[in-house]
Amino acid sequence: MRSQRNWTGYLVAALGIAVTTAALKLFGSHINSTTVALALLLLVLMVATRYGASPAVTASILGVLSFNYFFLPPFGTLTIAAPDNWVALFAFLVTAITVGQLSARAERRAEEADAGRREIERLYEELQSAFERASHAEALKQSEKLKSALLDAVTHDIRTPLTSIKASVSTLLEELQGTSVSDRPVTLDIDARREMLEVIDEECDRLNRFVEGLIELARIEAGELHLRRRWGVVDEIVATVLQRAEPLTRNHEVIVEIADEIPAVQVDPRAVAEVVFTLIDNAAKYSPAGTKILVTAQPTDDEMIQIAVEDQGQTLPPDIRERVFDKFFRATRDGDAGDRIQPKGTGMGLPVAKGIVEAHGGRIWIEDKQEGPGTRVVFNLPIGDVETPPDRSPDMIAGQVITQ
Repeated sequence: MRSQRNWTGYLVAALGIAVTTAALKLFGSHINSTTVALALLLLVLMVATRYGASPAVTASILGVLSFNYFFLPPFGTLTIAAPDNWVALFAFLVTAITVGQLSARAERRAEEADAGRREIERLYEELQSAFERASHAEALKQSEKLKSALLDAVTHDIRTPLTSIKASVSTLLEELQGTSVSDRPVTLDIDARREMLEVIDEECDRLNRFVEGLIELARIEAGELHLRRRWGVVDEIVATVLQRAEPLTRNHEVIVEIADEIPAVQVDPRAVAEVVFTLIDNAAKYSPAGTKILVTAQPTDDEMIQIAVEDQGQTLPPDIRERVFDKFFRATRDGDAGDRIQPKGTGMGLPVAKGIVEAHGGRIWIEDKQEGPGTRVVFNLPIGDVETPPDRSPDMIAGQVITQ
């Protein structure tokens, strides 16, 4: 390609010199040698700019010969009579070659710059492709990890309850039919029947909570968590949650500390109650019987309400405090949680709580307790637009101690 370009340049240089010389000869004596030299020099510059150094040098030599033969006396020969014409001829030759070399050098630099640009673009594309492959690989890794976690959760939280329900129902049916697998009659007293029915009831509730958790997570991730905001009082929300959580906290001492002048909040009370219930449920699950669970609520300086639930169980390690809000985290078996907290359940409670809090414009996190072991989970909620707040319920007062 370059060789073809050079040959084209040589041809253009020769034809250009010939055409320029012929055109200048038409003017005859009306044109001086300086004008001829400038015209030929301009042609050399054009050849150098378009075709490079070699065609430009060729154009320079042809231009010098043409200039000498046709425009310097004695005309029609390559002999130069006047010494000043030698100087002019030498200056023309040097200038033509220099201009050609400079133009060729500029062209080479332009080609090098263009090659460098193409190399940078190539490297950028390779880097982008590498990032995409890495992102894709990471996405696949996370997807496989999530599938494994979901499989573990489904295996534990669906199969286990179904096994318990199946065993209880089979026993009750065998007693009703008077036979068993071993062909021995099955007899159950009233307490045994009640216990099996309670197992069935509890495991059905467990399955129901699991399905509700999955549905809630799907709504949050799809952005379809529609909040029904209205003015509510933190006292009433906490009181409702504590009443619901009585079976879970019967072996704990629950202490509620709510600030006297805490304002009402414009929230979805049902959704916020679910967040508080999840935190109390975790506190009761991961702390020994007989320990205290503290629920606090107070306003902050940035027009927010801060609610916290802390227990006296194990202190959650700092390296996994953010990850406990990932879905199915407690169900994973990849060693992230380790043996330090021995998680149970599906790990959907805190991710759902995080989605609810963030949908309200708040934030949820885990922080160190001021003293003693345990975990303190905190979330805040914006107060909302200023309106006349509802009356505070007398059922809950600041600093009330409830022993379950």
